[in-house]
Amino acid sequence: MARASRPRRSSGAHQGPAPDAAVYVISVAAELTGLHPQTLRSYERLGLVTPGRTGGGGRRYSPRDVERLRQIAELTAAGVGVEGVRRILELEHQVDALQRRNAELAREAEAAREGLRQALAAARAAAQSAPTNKLPVLRSPQPGQSLVVWRRPR
Repeated sequence: MARASRPRRSSGAHQGPAPDAAVYVISVAAELTGLHPQTLRSYERLGLVTPGRTGGGGRRYSPRDVERLRQIAELTAAGVGVEGVRRILELEHQVDALQRRNAELAREAEAAREGLRQALAAARAAAQSAPTNKLPVLRSPQPGQSLVVWRRPR
């Protein structure tokens, strides 16, 4: 069985494979998680993890898959059943998606607030520079004695 080569360390700031890069063969993933390779195959059959595949069909696990397998191992060790693990993982995925959406909406709301601030500042500046030939406003007109004056703009 071929083992995945360890990621090469360059002199740059790169600290290993990308989180979704499928680089670890099943034996390495099993060693990294402390699980038996057959357990990893079982989790794949149950849909708890979906490793990448090589052209020949061999499984390749990403660092994200390895982290997920560790989380599954912790949950099952704590007595959570497979369906409970599946539900927890689904809910965590939903929470992550909602947090991303919430952050996106917060950015949009802040951009809208900033746009409103700028529009209000422009309106105030325009109002201060506008001519002051306004008609007086009657505060308490008596019923039936109101008069509306309309003047054509120049």
